[in-house]
Amino acid sequence: MWEQIRANQIRSVILVVAMGALLILIGYFIGVALLDSAIAGLIITLVIWLVMSLIAFFRGDSIFLALSRARKIKRDDHPRLYNIVEEMKIASGLEKMPDIYIIDDPALNAFATGRSPERASVAVTSGLLQKLNRDELQGVIAHEIAHVKNRDVLLMSMCGVLLGTIVILAFFATRMLFFGAIFGGRRSSSAGGGQAQLIILAIGIAFMILAPIFAYLIYFAISRKREYLADATSALYTRYPEGLASALEKLGGSKAELKSANKATAPMYIINPFRKKGRAAADLTSTHPPISERVRILRSMAGGAAFADYENAYRQVHKGGKGVISPAAVASVGAVGLRAAEPEAAPREPEPSKVERTREVSDLMWKLNDYKTINCACGTKLKVPPKFKSGQVKCPHCGRIHSV
Repeated sequence: MWEQIRANQIRSVILVVAMGALLILIGYFIGVALLDSAIAGLIITLVIWLVMSLIAFFRGDSIFLALSRARKIKRDDHPRLYNIVEEMKIASGLEKMPDIYIIDDPALNAFATGRSPERASVAVTSGLLQKLNRDELQGVIAHEIAHVKNRDVLLMSMCGVLLGTIVILAFFATRMLFFGAIFGGRRSSSAGGGQAQLIILAIGIAFMILAPIFAYLIYFAISRKREYLADATSALYTRYPEGLASALEKLGGSKAELKSANKATAPMYIINPFRKKGRAAADLTSTHPPISERVRILRSMAGGAAFADYENAYRQVHKGGKGVISPAAVASVGAVGLRAAEPEAAPREPEPSKVERTREVSDLMWKLNDYKTINCACGTKLKVPPKFKSGQVKCPHCGRIHSV
């Protein structure tokens, strides 16, 4: 397993260096075209990137969770989810239980964050909790725990910062160059100098337009490589690839777009959070491998749940193409048999129906938003908002008066 993680890290470092080279080139063009000093441009660019990287390293997980409007929960808030995360924590060998967060959004998605396994967090949307059964939810949680175990989350956070720096600098630099050219910009001492400036200006504008596109492609390449390993690791932890495959089908078929996501954070989610309005995600994705392909690979793991089984399934789907897991990692995991699906009628704990799951999540979100619940004798649950000023509330069904 460590061999595969190391191989992924080496490839990722190469791609991150490529993103860093783009950033340096942007700094060079900013310095030459706007500051009359390439060194000054490089220094300013690197200082901005260093500050943003330090923020991402020390506070990136908190910022990401805040941007996602995620709310932290405890065991008593949602015992079933807590139990599943705890199971996958044990299966993965993590030393610390990840913190668990809920995002109040009907979209189906999840992500993991944290600069180390000791500071890891897992967040799922309320829509995910409502739509997935235990096996499916376990597959999704195992996928996110795999990102933590494989040391993906810190890398993706830092790459997101690097991408954001490139996009921001390119955005402002192109506009400064453009308006500088229109309104006179820098003056030249000779005709030859003026022509040289125009050439530099043209090259700089072209590069700064293309640099964010190249950076996005590199960023997405890093993300896509790691999704396959996380899927394979999820199958290993759960010994039930069908759980994640079924979950991915439901996630891909959902028409709700996650409102709190943005382009820089999209690769952190289990599937691309963006889609055309009113349409399912299907294979419309650039940040992740196609959903249908991931499902076919997982469902082709007929022999077992080991890395070798995932590698064979991947080659089968890709008609014998190059695999995604290193031979050393495949050899490090012995045979792992598949487990049967837990029967819906008699699982280890009663499997709630879709209606029960919806009610369970709804009650949790009311609680997280500080609503007070009053149980009326007629069976009605009254939800009282935190800023309700009256001392009494009347049940709309039976007319009983309750003190708040």
